[in-house]
Amino acid sequence: MAPAHGPDAPARLTYPEVGATRRWPLPAGYHHLRVRTRVGHGRAVFEAAGRAVMDWRMHRAVGVSIRTGVPVATAGEPVLVGLRAGRLRLPAPCEVVWTVADEERIGFAYGTLTGHPEHGEESFVVSLEPDGSVVLTVTAFSRPAAWFSRACGPLVPLFQRAYARRCGSVLRRLAAR
Repeated sequence: MAPAHGPDAPARLTYPEVGATRRWPLPAGYHHLRVRTRVGHGRAVFEAAGRAVMDWRMHRAVGVSIRTGVPVATAGEPVLVGLRAGRLRLPAPCEVVWTVADEERIGFAYGTLTGHPEHGEESFVVSLEPDGSVVLTVTAFSRPAAWFSRACGPLVPLFQRAYARRCGSVLRRLAAR
């Protein structure tokens, strides 16, 4: 996949608040999501969970298809997320807009590109808390971009919350291996 940015290509991110999932409060004018799930305890679980987030295993294990040219989430790289609704497969083009990997946090955020059914950003960050707990935090802000996401109205935020919770439960299983 070609990068979304380059010397001759304009930015295709569909929202101006790039990187806003790094901080709180999230930008006004969007649906907000913040789901925290405890996935285990200790540095080994933290590192395993961080790898599963960064190498897309968590997403794939949740049932989302991922197409990207890089083995781990890398800022500036495009990723085509394939969302499923029954037999329908919906392409959701994104770009990784930031990553973090330090002693207490590992994760990334991607933002929506032209053609995504929503405008906004979503982050997936694993943290090692002071008490040794390992927590996945999914943070997002979004608003409808396509007629069908507008037509679904309040169902979209419900789906997003269910997806974030599923990510936590799947990551708990992946990190325990």
